[in-house]
Amino acid sequence: METSVTISEFLAYYRQCMRLKPVDAGIYSPLVLAYVGDAVYEIIIRTRMINHGSLQVSKLHRRSSELVRAGSQARLIRLIEGMLTQEEHAVYKRGRNAKSGTSAKNASMIDYRRATGLEALVGWLFLREEYGRLVDLVSQGLERMGVFQEAEKLGNDSGLPESRSEAAQQGNPAVMMNDWKKQENSHEI
Repeated sequence: METSVTISEFLAYYRQCMRLKPVDAGIYSPLVLAYVGDAVYEIIIRTRMINHGSLQVSKLHRRSSELVRAGSQARLIRLIEGMLTQEEHAVYKRGRNAKSGTSAKNASMIDYRRATGLEALVGWLFLREEYGRLVDLVSQGLERMGVFQEAEKLGNDSGLPESRSEAAQQGNPAVMMNDWKKQENSHEI
């Protein structure tokens, strides 16, 4: 029988198997932190997207792309900036002000820099193993962007039994996303 492990246990096992040494997140440049943060943020968003249920990969990609593009990341950081500690804000500013060798493709330079700052913060929190804080900040940002409310609205308007609607209102993400998927599929041709 397989036993489940916590994320912390998984990451400890991962570090052991990959022979990774402990790191001091403060030694990395803001662009290296953003490089790591980009991947971590992407996995957070993709995990949220697959929670909708089994959708076509093209739909998953389209939805996740909306949340990982620079404009959305810039909006998210603006919405949570007041929640940041002084140290977190300093990391965000270092990332935002870093001179990158790339330019914004489909965003303003301001949004691109803010997004880089967010990614640097995400990478910094991840490398410091502050997973709870990382998830709290991202989920608060998504909440303030209306991502959770939209899913709840679609779930509640789906005509499903009250018990499922009540579960969605109580914030059960599995029920909300499953209901949202059913609602969306009912409108497809």
